[in-house]
Amino acid sequence: MSTFTVHLDGRPCEAQHGETILEVAARAGVSIPTLCDDPRLDGAGCCRICLVEVSGERRLQPACTWEATPDVQVVSSSERIDRHRRVLLGLYAADHRLDASETPVQTANGNVLRDLVNEYGSLPLEAVEAPRHGRPDDSNPYISFDPELCILCARCTRYCDEVEGVSAIALTHRGAKTTIATVADRGLLDTTCELCGGCIDTCPTGALTERKAPDLPPEAFEKTRTTCNYCGVGCQVDLNVVDGRVLKVTSPPPGETVNDGNLCVKGRFAYDFIHHPDRLREPLVRGEDGELHSTTWDVAINRAAQGLMDVKKANGPDALGFVSSSRCTVEENYLVQKLSRAAFGTNNCHQCAAT
Repeated sequence: MSTFTVHLDGRPCEAQHGETILEVAARAGVSIPTLCDDPRLDGAGCCRICLVEVSGERRLQPACTWEATPDVQVVSSSERIDRHRRVLLGLYAADHRLDASETPVQTANGNVLRDLVNEYGSLPLEAVEAPRHGRPDDSNPYISFDPELCILCARCTRYCDEVEGVSAIALTHRGAKTTIATVADRGLLDTTCELCGGCIDTCPTGALTERKAPDLPPEAFEKTRTTCNYCGVGCQVDLNVVDGRVLKVTSPPPGETVNDGNLCVKGRFAYDFIHHPDRLREPLVRGEDGELHSTTWDVAINRAAQGLMDVKKANGPDALGFVSSSRCTVEENYLVQKLSRAAFGTNNCHQCAAT
């Protein structure tokens, strides 16, 4: 792919055809603030925070949608741009629920607007009351929506449409009443929603949050990267841990892993089994009394092996069948078929992901 040069803040930067100024800046390590941008979504240019000066253009242009061209001169920070950002952030803050420090509140999902107000400052404006409504009767167990924190960036609706392809939520009403809603304000369980939680992940202000998770700021959690164990795709997840307990699961940033920051309903929300009191924590074998009793791994493995050998001896190897799990690694699944064919002499082996 041919490349060309873009001059960003007086510094030559390499760009590729079709890239936006925001993409070029991100690769060059130049920070351009944005609220509505998500690398998984098509650029929308609706939040107007990322406006920059482009040579030959009278007005400021959105970096997230403006395509880079050869030798274009771009300025990402100037007195004019800084003034624009302070005014715009002031307008956002005036229409946002405020706390005692008069900055947008923190949420369990973070608040990029609050961070930008703290970084760039904002024009002090009197707070306004917008008559946006939420979905208080929505009984879905996972996703909560707070209209007072919504800035109508449409990242959630665009994600639902462009990534998931289900269009369960949309921008509805007009003017100050505009909000994120469903058809006839139904609960998410009565729509095409797959409860993937991608809307939570992409929301920049915490208007969409997880019902199950505790109301703690992001810095309260210790994150551990691991592989989701629900299927064979190998999606990466971040376990959010407090005091040794997994309290929620989030996805890594887009572009870092095989799942590109996306998760399904099981990967994101079905983590209760980790600390469930009924979870097996040691091997069990059935005793002469017919009940299961705790034992060691050596005893359990020998008992299983002897049982398989007894079946083979009595009925032949094809009386056995081996089914491996998509939750296992590739190496573990390989060993299962090796056990089936080499150790017991049968080709009756299968993998659950093949069905």
